[in-house]
Amino acid sequence: MSILVLTSDTLIGTPATGNIEYNGQFFGTDSNASRAQFQRIVLSTAVASTSGTSINFNSIPAWVKRLTVVWSGVSTNGTSNFLVQIGAGSVQTTGYQSGDALTTTLVSSTAGMILQNGNASLAWSGMFTFVTVGSNTWVSTHSFSRTSDGGSYNGGGTVTLSGTLDRVRITTVNGTDTFDAGSINILYEG
Repeated sequence: MSILVLTSDTLIGTPATGNIEYNGQFFGTDSNASRAQFQRIVLSTAVASTSGTSINFNSIPAWVKRLTVVWSGVSTNGTSNFLVQIGAGSVQTTGYQSGDALTTTLVSSTAGMILQNGNASLAWSGMFTFVTVGSNTWVSTHSFSRTSDGGSYNGGGTVTLSGTLDRVRITTVNGTDTFDAGSINILYEG
């Protein structure tokens, strides 16, 4: 099997049988009449989570079917629980069904996907993964560790957006705690 890499931004005609990479997208074909499109996993630019009350990633492409929010050593100056919110045109702040647990300590939220905090001296590493089930409904799962003592938190949830997902925000329940350490990035794929 060979791979053809196109250097032009214009694709003319139907791709021939085989695999073609075009403008960052992969097309696998089994005949001239049919083709399947596969998107690369795209890594955004990491944002230092060392200031501000929220971190935003906007302009997520419409073709995205899976979004992963990755944290490394993230903390705030307060104890308010973290929220990850997604949106279509604007950040959605209602309609979530989410929960997070450390053994028997459970928290839930309808304002975003929730992660327990509780201690300003803790730093968090892990990821939230969002996958669409269609009709702008997204399901989330997350797994995190406290880098200071290894405590492990897991949870998930669901939300239906009013349109096509195009943004994600990381903030806190009270909206006033300030990020003071670490970095956050996103990966997305079709």
